[in-house]
Amino acid sequence: MNKGGGMKKMKYVVVTGGVVSGLGKGVTASSIGVLLKACGFRVTSIKIDPYLNTDAGTMSPFEHGEVFVLDDGGEVDLDLGNYERFLDIKLTRDNNITTGKIYQAVIDKERRGDYLGKTVQVVPHITDAIQEWIERVAMIPVDGQPGPADVCVIELGGTIGDIESMPFTEALGQFSYRVGAGNFCLVHVSLVPVLSAVGEQKTKPTQHSVRGLRSLGLTPNILACRSTLALEENVKQKLSQFCHVPAENIITLYDVPNIWHLPLLLRDQKAHEAILGVLNLLGIAREPNLKEWTSRAELCDMLLEPVRIAIVGKYTGLSDSYLSLLKALLHASVSLRKKLVVDWIPASDLEDETAKENPDVYKAAWKLLKGSDGVLVPGGFGDRGVEGKILAAKYARENRIPFLGICLGMQIAVIEFARSILGLQDANSTEFDPDTKDPCVIFMPEGSKTHLGGTMRLGSRRTYFQVMDCKSAKLYGNRGFIDERHRHRYEVNPDMVSRLEDAGLSFTGKDETGQRMEIVELPNHPYYIGAQFHPEFKSRPGKPSALFLGLIAAACDQLDSLLHAPKIPNGMAKKISLCQNGNATKFAKIPTDGIYSNCNGVHA
Repeated sequence: MNKGGGMKKMKYVVVTGGVVSGLGKGVTASSIGVLLKACGFRVTSIKIDPYLNTDAGTMSPFEHGEVFVLDDGGEVDLDLGNYERFLDIKLTRDNNITTGKIYQAVIDKERRGDYLGKTVQVVPHITDAIQEWIERVAMIPVDGQPGPADVCVIELGGTIGDIESMPFTEALGQFSYRVGAGNFCLVHVSLVPVLSAVGEQKTKPTQHSVRGLRSLGLTPNILACRSTLALEENVKQKLSQFCHVPAENIITLYDVPNIWHLPLLLRDQKAHEAILGVLNLLGIAREPNLKEWTSRAELCDMLLEPVRIAIVGKYTGLSDSYLSLLKALLHASVSLRKKLVVDWIPASDLEDETAKENPDVYKAAWKLLKGSDGVLVPGGFGDRGVEGKILAAKYARENRIPFLGICLGMQIAVIEFARSILGLQDANSTEFDPDTKDPCVIFMPEGSKTHLGGTMRLGSRRTYFQVMDCKSAKLYGNRGFIDERHRHRYEVNPDMVSRLEDAGLSFTGKDETGQRMEIVELPNHPYYIGAQFHPEFKSRPGKPSALFLGLIAAACDQLDSLLHAPKIPNGMAKKISLCQNGNATKFAKIPTDGIYSNCNGVHA
């Protein structure tokens, strides 16, 4: 819309949440972005996280889900991954605002003397810094086109009333007046529970939530009510009366078969008209074109033939720890018209120690591994479960089961090969055994052992293919190089590479120096690939990650036809409507949004 000069001032849509956390603000914000994009507008996104951490980099996945990595090396909240996948954009680290970043910026200014001796306070200095940050970042192009977007969708993390989010709610209240009427739309996501005893939709929690929101200086324009069923008309009228929101601006986010129905659900309830009306954009918007979305949602509902992938990891107790992995697997499996079934296997359950202490758990874990069509060993930190991952890699290699190792998973594959084929029983990573005699994986010289935050090799880095006659190069379309996102402190020891290659391992991808190993393959195996980078972070619906597509194809005995098809993987993606991505666990009735999961019965 900016091209024609019809829009000059940025429009803002703010998404807040009330009553309880985990209602799905992130996927709601993403779906609103999809809907506005379908109406012809360019959209960018900002996520506000009220925690004191500077970024998500040092947090355990059990605390906050996976750490999503951006092209610029930003370690951010997983919701930014949702935004990137939904809207097919590339965000920056500044698109994730945290309390830590804001306070650090204000204190740095105070130390420089920028406040000219004034007493630095939450109001106005912190709140001004928040507003200035939003205005600055909203203008950064994220869709590959020149100039700023038309609409910025902002998600405020947490729940209204949280102590840590108070400065942000105050700042957003001021911001609504700063940008002026017609440029600010507030969507409040709330809960309308149904009590099983009476079967009645209860509005009181939402009433209290809106009252709290208004007391903080924010007035909702639209209510997005999370409920198991569509809101009854009398319930809408009651909410409208008590919350001072027009009935036509009250949307129900009810349970759907899969998460990709959400933008369609919003469209069918005319949420776009409500938002565009508040932003004075109805006159220049087109009817939303969501044909591709509709076909994706319907295709996901129809998938029947399963493909079983065992994920052998450390954080299997929380699926959000591997959210991008799940979505990359889903993109690939749907592109090949298979129903993804994930078998979660805690790596430590495969170890001999578990066989002694809890034999039932041990047997269940191995039964899942042996019943899988493919094995995925993801990244991670720390030594817990490492030996179990090595055993999984050994099983996949010896039994010719398709295998993909990512980051630590690649390093695991190298260690296992050194032990089993080279006979180096002491082979290990210095991360787990600093005194190992055969260090296959070593600490990178530029890393820091004293400061953990932001000191890894992060962000988009280039990988050059050393040979073109290999599976990974063919999957990437026979390009000479690729750019993928990284997050690691350790690397394959370059001094060990020649011995490993002489024994049959092939390092098919390296960095620009030729000293850092990026991709490893076992040429005489149906599919045995390790990648130092994280290909899952750039997987998109319609453009599944090449290595994940290869894993699923190999697991379905379709790899040969895939490798000989033209324009891999994008050519294939154009023929088949793929499922869109999102935070599945927050809306869909079935687990992780069309991804059917199993575990050994001990770990949830």
